[in-house]
Amino acid sequence: MIEFLRRKYDVDFVDLITIPGADGVLAGGEKEIIELVKKNVGISIIAHSSRLVAIAGHYDCAGNPVDEKIHIENIKKCIEVISNWGYEVEVIGLWVDKTWNVNQVE
Repeated sequence: MIEFLRRKYDVDFVDLITIPGADGVLAGGEKEIIELVKKNVGISIIAHSSRLVAIAGHYDCAGNPVDEKIHIENIKKCIEVISNWGYEVEVIGLWVDKTWNVNQVE
């Protein structure tokens, strides 16, 4: 995923903010965790000048053990949630399939 972002978006560094099942957590509205993620995303944007936020889900996720269709729905919801945080950055969704190919969610 990091290489995908480096190549496609021409970035040198990728900040990682990770939580198990992130797409399910953010889409599911777990307020305390969402606030923590929002704070960390803000740090990345403000302190590190990040201009892109990517939410990712992956095949065989133990933190969000749902099928691909639900992951994609969750990722789309997360794009909406993160976009509404008010940061002036591009927000994208990524799906990592069972062969570890990274696909952008539209």
